Amino acid sequence: MTPWQEAWRRFRKHRLAVVSAVILALLILAVLIGPLIWAVPIDEIDFTARLQGPSWEHPLGTDDLGQDILARVLYGGRISLAVGFAAMAVAVVVGTFVGAVAGMAGGRLDAALMWLTDLFLSLPELPLLLLIIYLFRDALTGIVGPEMGVFILIVTVIGGFRWMPVARLVRAQFFSLREKEFVEAARALGASRPRLVLRHILPNALGPVIVAATIDVAAAIIAESTLSFLGLGFPPDIPTWGRILFDAKDNLDFAPHWAIFPGLAIFLTVLSINFVGDGLRDALDPRRVK
Repeated sequence: MTPWQEAWRRFRKHRLAVVSAVILALLILAVLIGPLIWAVPIDEIDFTARLQGPSWEHPLGTDDLGQDILARVLYGGRISLAVGFAAMAVAVVVGTFVGAVAGMAGGRLDAALMWLTDLFLSLPELPLLLLIIYLFRDALTGIVGPEMGVFILIVTVIGGFRWMPVARLVRAQFFSLREKEFVEAARALGASRPRLVLRHILPNALGPVIVAATIDVAAAIIAESTLSFLGLGFPPDIPTWGRILFDAKDNLDFAPHWAIFPGLAIFLTVLSINFVGDGLRDALDPRRVK
């Protein structure tokens, strides 16, 4: 049995993680295929149906303009999940690179990189996110358009503030693995440093990185939702889950459904990702008893 087959066997034993993985897969499938099935325009205004509760015509109800909330939640889910996974990719790539360089180099370069990591860890994330987006959103949206400009900015900023834990994990893994027998054997056979990193050390250090990646996805979705809720995320005509909550906040007394369903989508997505991360942690932990 290969290590990955053994990890899959352990993951299947974590029932909550398996159920969460199914729920997450269904959510992703819904936001990808749902708009093709429920082909209601997200910007179709019908004042005669404004603030209606769930019905056969509008399964999740309507907002203050009579727009269908189901269509907007499905459309917004694409953006929220895309932000989460893209920001996770940025954080993992940057963190893995910094951690690998620090773990292999040691000495002054390691100290400098860890000083930089500690510096970023000490920065207040949310105020800086708000400040950077406030300063650069208009300039970037003027270059590549409002939706893509905000997407690039949010992904870059969130990913840029989430790479530090990954860097510390990778650095610790490199310090441990570079003294192992198989690495010493490869070094004795004349393997270059890049080959040692890419073929021998990095593949064996990916377990904790995968677990950290799941946490970063959840954190990025929450960060994007927070920014949109504060009015500094995507423009009003682009419905992300956080933006829908922002629009619904003044109507909670007489239209609670407007906020319940996007809030439930965020809750289920983040909770599922966290439980999947717990299952991956148990599955990829070599010290776990079989």
